[in-house]
Parts: sequence; C-alpha cells; structure tokens
Amino acid sequence: MAFSDDFIYQLRLGNPIEDLFSSYVSLKRRGTTYTCLCPFHSEKTPSCTVYVDTQSFYCFGCGAGGDVITFVERIENLSYIESVKYLAQRAGIDIPDNSINDKSAHIKARTLEINRETANFYYKTLLSGAGAPGRAYFKSRCLSAATIKKYGLGYAPDNWNALHDHLIKSGFTEDEMIEACVCRKNSNGRIYDVFRNRVMFPIIDLRGNVIAFGGRILSGDSAKYINSSDTPVFKKSRNLFSLNFAKNSDSKRLILAEGYMDVITINQAGFENVVATLGTSLTSEQARIMSQYASEIVIAYDSDKAGVAATQRAINLLTAVGVSVKIINMSGAKDPDEYIKKFGSTKFRLLLEQSGDAVNFQLDKCKAEADISTEAGKVDYLRRAIGIIAELTDPIARDVYISRVSRDADINTNVLHIQLESTLKKRSLIQKKKEWKTIETSLNMPDTVNPDSVKYPKQNKAEEYIISYLMKNPDKLEHITSVISTDEFVTAFNKKVFSEVCKAIKESTVFSVSLLSEFFDSSQMGKICGIEAKNRDKTITEQTILDCVDVLKNFNAGFVYNNEVELSDDDLLKIQQQLKNKK
Repeated sequence: MAFSDDFIYQLRLGNPIEDLFSSYVSLKRRGTTYTCLCPFHSEKTPSCTVYVDTQSFYCFGCGAGGDVITFVERIENLSYIESVKYLAQRAGIDIPDNSINDKSAHIKARTLEINRETANFYYKTLLSGAGAPGRAYFKSRCLSAATIKKYGLGYAPDNWNALHDHLIKSGFTEDEMIEACVCRKNSNGRIYDVFRNRVMFPIIDLRGNVIAFGGRILSGDSAKYINSSDTPVFKKSRNLFSLNFAKNSDSKRLILAEGYMDVITINQAGFENVVATLGTSLTSEQARIMSQYASEIVIAYDSDKAGVAATQRAINLLTAVGVSVKIINMSGAKDPDEYIKKFGSTKFRLLLEQSGDAVNFQLDKCKAEADISTEAGKVDYLRRAIGIIAELTDPIARDVYISRVSRDADINTNVLHIQLESTLKKRSLIQKKKEWKTIETSLNMPDTVNPDSVKYPKQNKAEEYIISYLMKNPDKLEHITSVISTDEFVTAFNKKVFSEVCKAIKESTVFSVSLLSEFFDSSQMGKICGIEAKNRDKTITEQTILDCVDVLKNFNAGFVYNNEVELSDDDLLKIQQQLKNKK
C-alpha cells in the first residue's frame, strides 16, 4: 500500500464523513444515517445517504459513492494523492515520507509551474515597451496600478510564438505547454501561442495557484474573450473568478457579476466579496461552491436581454442550493462597471442594500410581459405567477407573494390559494415520476464499471453478496477463502474487488472501504459502496453465501454463448463432454 492502514485510519478519524459532507451540503439525520441532496447531480428529493458506521456514502439516484477520500476527489477535482494530502492537512496529520510519487500529481505540478511562469511572462510584458496596447486598455477602464498588480493582469503580445520561446528557455517541453493549454499544435505540427494581442486575466484558485487564463482581444475579428480549456488543474464549471479574494471577506454575502472587468471594477471600488463565472453560464457546481461562502447572493448581471435570461437561470441554481438570492436593479447603466464609473462606489453600495429579492424580480418580469389590463393577459400573468410561488417551500413566503399577486391582478386570494394547491399537487406527482424515471434509467443504463454484470447477471449477484458479506464480516475471511477463490469469480471487476478486499483484511487490523481508495477510481468506488449500500439491510447468512459459492462453482463459460452464432461441431462436442464430466 502507498499508505499504511494506521495512517488511513487516522485520516478517517480526523475527517468524519458526516462533518466533511456538512461543509458542502445540508444533512438530515435519519437514525444512524444522514440523507441529503446529492452534490453530484441535480435533484429535489434527497437520494444520497451518508453512513456513519462505515464512514461511506452512496447516491441511489446517480450512483456516486465512496469514502471521504473519494468524496474529496470528486468534489474538489483532485487526484487520490492530492485528496489524501488535503484531508491530512485538514486534520493536522503528517503524511508518511514513504508515499508514492503519483504520475497525475506530477503532471498537475508541472502544469501549475507553467501557468505561474506564463502569468509572470504576461505581467512583465504588460510593463514593458511591448505592453503599451495592454496598458492603454487598462487605463481606459480606469484600473489603478495597485489593482493591476493585485490581479496579476498582463498582456499577450501580438506574436505567434513569444510565450512558446520563453517557456522553452525556462525548461518546459512542448508537450507540457499543450497539456497546460497555453500553446496548441496545428495540423502541420506547428506549435503556437493560444493567446495573442490580448489583455490577460489570470484565474487563481483558493490555494493561490494560477490555474488558467482569460484573454480579451484588443483588435481584430477574433472572439472578444477566450478562456483556457479544461486542463489537469482547471475545470471551468468548478471555479469562480476572484473567489481567492472573496473568500477572505467578512461578509456572508457574495456579489455575482458577469465578467472579469465587472469583478475587478467592483473589487477596486472596495467590495472584496465579488466573483464571476468563467466564460460560461453559472453551473450547479459553481452555485454549490458559492453556498459554502455565503448565505446571500446578490446577482449583478448586465441589464440587457441576455443578462435577464442569465439572471433567471442563476436564480434557479442558487435557490436549489439553499441560499437567499437578491437582484440589483440598475438604471442609467448597463452593467456594474459602467454604474460605478458614472455614479461612484457609495451609490453602488446603496444599490446593493436596496437589491430586491428573486421572487419579486421574477414576478415583475411576468407582469412586464403580460398585459394585465386584458382578461387573457391577466390569466397568463396569474398562471405564471402561481408557478413561481409554487417553487417556494416556506408557507409564509407563499402567503406574502400571493397577497402581492392578488393586489397586482385585483383577484381574491382564496382563488389563488386553490390554484396554488392544485399546482403543488401536480408538481409533486410530476417530480416523483421524474425521479423514479431517473432511477429506472440509471438501473437500465449499461454498466460501464462492471460490463460483465449484464452478460452474467446471476453470477454478478452472487459475487456482490459474497463481497458485501465479507466487507460486513471481515472476521469470516478465512472461511470465505476456504470455499471460494478469486479465480472462480466470473466478472472481472468483482474479481478485482474481492481480491483487494481480501488483501486489505489480511494486511490491516481494522477493515474499512477507505483501504480500497488507492486501487479504484471514483466511479469504481461508487460501485463498491453501491454493493454495500444495496445489501446492507438484507439478511445474508452463511447458507446464502454457500448458495452463492455454488452458483459460481457451477458456472461454466462454455454454456454461455450467443444464440445468434451457429456453434461448430467441435463446440458441440466440447459442451457434450463437459456435461458428461459434470455428471
């Protein structure tokens, strides 16, 4: 093992899975377990269970599962080694010196080194004679020298290989540059710089590492903004621009702006608690990340049609993760950058304090789009308004907004309550059907982790019972291995799981699923914890295990063939002989 079982035990002890989970999602206790909305897929009814006794988790909706290490791997996009280091640091535990050198960790380390050197190159170029176009642009946007330095802003020269040549001199290879997505290779095999003639915005993670770049064109017909592609250290959907500064704010409020310049201008005006997405619409992962740092999000998107549409999407995603959402209503400016330049930071602060709630924003939008002076327009407004109010879970809040809609449309509140109840019942039924459909779909989807399970369902079930029984009763290892061997397992995946479980039980004093994390990726760990979760309430006796062993021992691969393929005479004779031997 790369790490001793004692170290893994200390790691789990210092990072109880229920504590780790509760820093990302809201847990509800149910006896000895916890349930929550799965952090890895969108849902409204909790389908993820956290098991305190085994220190594991499993989502019955999407199949995600594992231990604390697997959880950190998935939610923080880290490798196994990085996850162990993360948890060790969190628990204040020293990592043993004899840990293995992980290849992916080396690639990530080199990518971060390239990014740091690239950021320095762009920053120094901005300050040099060649950076005059970049300095002129930042000056036109009223950015101070202190702000430029704080964000490490830079300039990519209008040159096809300036960065490439610099990185070669700095000791990096072309393959490493391509891996980091700062250079690309064309069809002729020529390596060239990705960013050219652009002002540069380094994207920095919470640990202070440069993980990617955004670049704005200064002239020409290319895209106005381009961003780094996903790399070993960067996923657009899982990061936020300027969160490294915003996380240090004392405020439990975050301002969500639309782009780099809005964020930088707002920050320069004295508001540290501002972030933006990275060239994409807000994602559920980004919403979840924001909920870790704030209980209230103020959306400060552009006031144009696209901005309003993006605001609506953001409201839905942010509400789903349980944060309070407010909307800035700007007049006299199209975005925060322009508003601050025209009216100053004090008025922007007042604008923040006067921001309206998300429900009123949505109701105002409905009202503006419907002519409530006509019967048809009023009906349209009322139906859409009830749909918005039905999304609320607080009965008091529903009453407040029903009163508002009643005043808007001059209609009795009782009528609206009746319509609301009807809508809620319909939605509840639809939601239940949808979630069952999701579960059924996931059950019927091809098993990519253990594809043999489809071909050999009976044997797969027997193997899963044996594995589940052994993980629950590690003291029965000697008995189990005396009646069945690894080689007698039929499906390749279960064979490997059984082998590693047996090995872990032999080599450790206390077995836990965490001892398997080193040997299986997050999807495979989800499958293993699924085996454990789905069978934990079943009564699996020693006789059940003997029956399962019998299923595997009686299995003969020669009897499993494709009916559509005609067997040769030799195949038939072989099967006949096997039947005779069996008798």
